[in-house]
Parts: sequence; C-alpha cells; structure tokens
Amino acid sequence: MNFVKKYFKLFIGVGVLILVLVVFFFAQRSGVLESGTLKDWRAAPMDRRIAAAQIMTGEGKNIDLLVACVDKMATLPDSGEMAVRDAASLCHTGIKLKENL
Repeated sequence: MNFVKKYFKLFIGVGVLILVLVVFFFAQRSGVLESGTLKDWRAAPMDRRIAAAQIMTGEGKNIDLLVACVDKMATLPDSGEMAVRDAASLCHTGIKLKENL
C-alpha cells in the first residue's frame, strides 16, 4: 500500500508540473500585440488593436484609419505571418503621404 501511495504522489506532482508549464507557455504566447503577427491581430479584440496602434505610432490622430488599414492587410491571402509592426509602419507611412499631398 505504501508503494501505491508513493507513486500516486509522484503522478500527481508530475501532473501539476505539466499543468504549470502549459499555463506558462500560453501566458507567454499571448504577449504583446505590437510584436505579433497579423494572425494575432485578427484574433485580438478592437480595444487591444487600437491600443497597439497608438503605441506603435506614438500619436492619437488617424488611429481608426490605421487600424482599418492593418485590418485590411490582415485579410489578404498569405499575410498571417507578416509582423504587425511592419504592416502598421506601411499603413502609417501611407497615411502620412496622403496628408502631405
């Protein structure tokens, strides 16, 4: 009986350790949207998208246009692995060019 209790405790300990590692992995994966991919961008709620756009541009104007532009880029085929930072930079540059014309 002592033998069964010993292995049962070992089994419980290994199970808890695996659970902690899985939770840690998913917590790391849900990191910052600014350094993620467009696949992460599509899955994020609108308030996180707006906050990420404000952080990346450093200004408050034309945020809705920037978010709409990155949303449009995220719907393009094979764009899931493109970095959000790159897409936002392209959109921000386009917005600035449009303002200066």
